[in-house]
Amino acid sequence: MGSGCLKVTKYFLFLFNLLFLILGAVILGFGIWILADKTSFIAVLQMSSPSLKTAAYVLIGVGALTMLMGFLGCLGAVNEIRCLLGLYFTCLMVILITQVAAGLVIYFQKETLKEELSRIVGTLIENYDPWNNDERNLQDAWDYVQTQISCCGWTGAKDWENNKILINQSMTLYPCSCSNSSKDIQAESRFCNLDVPVNGTATYADWPVHEQGCMDGVEKWLKDNLGVILGVCTGVAVIELLGMILSISLCKNIHSEDYTKVPKS
Repeated sequence: MGSGCLKVTKYFLFLFNLLFLILGAVILGFGIWILADKTSFIAVLQMSSPSLKTAAYVLIGVGALTMLMGFLGCLGAVNEIRCLLGLYFTCLMVILITQVAAGLVIYFQKETLKEELSRIVGTLIENYDPWNNDERNLQDAWDYVQTQISCCGWTGAKDWENNKILINQSMTLYPCSCSNSSKDIQAESRFCNLDVPVNGTATYADWPVHEQGCMDGVEKWLKDNLGVILGVCTGVAVIELLGMILSISLCKNIHSEDYTKVPKS
């Protein structure tokens, strides 16, 4: 490889690793956000399932490692250090294989994940208590989900019939965050009074709430954004492959260039 091509490869690899450094910062920030967030569906899962906390710590670790790799790649490319480029190539290959394996696990375990989510949300709805300050953050997060997605319960409003407080009130109360009226959503109380209870009792069918369950809402969001998600995943994989090709090419030709510069006897 000529010196001109070597320089082009070196600077391309430097720019690539600069992007990789930024990507690592984004992943690190996402992991920290999962741990710190208290007002979205992520908070519901994070406070109810230890597996999501573990995933957040994994993201933080991967983000920090990615940033470190980006720094090492920049250093190795600019200074033409073969050992750093070789280490960089190996780490990229390991990360790519890990990402593919994780994607396959998620795909084949999606029914198990759905069951776990159903169990978590079902327990939350059953024990939902506006006067329990210990669970306020978790309940605020679920109210936020129902309001933003315009849904009620996990599979539907019927899920709320298992709530202990609503049972004691003969279903004459309903969750304000489920309401299809903006007036109820803005109410400070967690439960709203049913205007005209029939014979002092009611069922979820009498509530002025959204019919769609949040499971359907989440699935719809995922389907609507599937192209973006797949595009991002594919883009990351392509970038990683490009980095592997550039690093091994530069590493090989630095070796060749060094030997051509040795004077022959």
